[in-house]
Amino acid sequence: MSREPVAVPYRYDPDATATGLAERYGHLEAGDETGETVTVAGRLLLRRGQGKLVFGQLADSTGRIQLFAPANVTPDFEAFGKLSLGDWIGVHGEVMKTRKGELSIKVLDWTVLAPTRRPFPDKWHGLTDPDTRYRQRYVDLWVTDEARRAFQLRSRLVSLTRRWLEDRGFMEVETPIFHPVPGGALARPFTTHHNALDLDLYLRIAPELYLKRLVVGGFEKVFEIGRVFRNEGLAPRHNPEFTMLELYQAYADWHDIMELVEHLVAHLAVELTGSTTVTYQGRELDLSVPWRRATLAELIEEQIGRPVDLDTPIDELRALCDEHDVPWQDHYGPGKLLLELYEKTAEAEQWNPVFATEYPIEVSPLARPHRELHGMTERFEAIVAGRELANAFSELNDPDLQRDRFEDQVRQGEAGDDEAMSVDEDYLRALDYGLPPTGGLGIGIDRLVMLLADVATIRDVVLFPTLRPEQDLGTTPSPESTDTADG
Repeated sequence: MSREPVAVPYRYDPDATATGLAERYGHLEAGDETGETVTVAGRLLLRRGQGKLVFGQLADSTGRIQLFAPANVTPDFEAFGKLSLGDWIGVHGEVMKTRKGELSIKVLDWTVLAPTRRPFPDKWHGLTDPDTRYRQRYVDLWVTDEARRAFQLRSRLVSLTRRWLEDRGFMEVETPIFHPVPGGALARPFTTHHNALDLDLYLRIAPELYLKRLVVGGFEKVFEIGRVFRNEGLAPRHNPEFTMLELYQAYADWHDIMELVEHLVAHLAVELTGSTTVTYQGRELDLSVPWRRATLAELIEEQIGRPVDLDTPIDELRALCDEHDVPWQDHYGPGKLLLELYEKTAEAEQWNPVFATEYPIEVSPLARPHRELHGMTERFEAIVAGRELANAFSELNDPDLQRDRFEDQVRQGEAGDDEAMSVDEDYLRALDYGLPPTGGLGIGIDRLVMLLADVATIRDVVLFPTLRPEQDLGTTPSPESTDTADG
């Protein structure tokens, strides 16, 4: 849509916001005029004319306020009445309330700050096509109140998380995005190439191994909040790049980390929603401390009605998988079969929070062996509203045992597991210098925001989600991926 060129200023000086005006002048009675003038700026999202009077709605980053433009007061009244929805404008005017009681700014002066060259949806109809919302987030944020609120909540959640951890002695650090060896989680990596070094590199699938190097280096409590990348399908809970909180605490074990998780999430719920009881997708959810603890075997038995464990004959585990429509492959051992049974029959049934504990060594290459149960590790996942929210363990700190686990992962990769890890020699060298007893944790920030913002898809909490090219829209959707080690 073409329009006549408009000269716009290089800068503008608003001295008030929509929300600030509502807080300051909300007490006015209908028909009151204050004689006080303010300057505001934002987008024009509604406009209607009534003879010698034009009403508009100005939206800024804090909210919306009505514009009241009488012909005998507003300069260039005809042009003001022809402004397009979506135009950025600056307005100087008097704060007042109309006779109908609407807080307004009487327009005494105005200027165009940036004209829109494309049709802008109005507030009442918005963007109804989800794909258009995600592709044109710059429009969605103006016309979809729920979207703006979700991302404001996300920003506060990350800030509150940092403050909570720092208050407990954790130090925030940054670790590499480019990894020479993919590791830290069970996932397929993205591959890239450094031309000057002629070196293949991998976008990190987790910062875990670098953060534990820092514990070896003497930083006893570290955390990182950052993007990780996994070359997997698109799904309501999966985006190929997402945000993780990972932290490591020296001298702690998985019990300490369980307490940290439940207290952190309960704190965030209270700060962001006012209560540890929240509503998610129409169903009440209790996040109060303490959360339930239950083993994988117990959760499976609750769903399938019979006990299973690592000693269950492998043919019986395979038959149970078949009975419950759980796919399996020939190279799966008892531990992998147990995990598949749990993820396909029990995980989605856990609504209120539960720590699912005691994961088999076979599927937990970085977790320390259970101090009492042979073949198991001290690993847990926090499950809330039927989905993995966090993954944590007492960290494996024996370099010889870690090498054995890495080499077993390589064998699994050769057998067809494209999410298996590689041997990271430098990490093993770091372990040779000594990693103290350590508890580690990964929390999916996006899923935590989904939970507290009450949205069903990760695309509603990622500002610019990964999408299929526009020319490919309507093709067969990519398969839904499964939860990986860090979720």
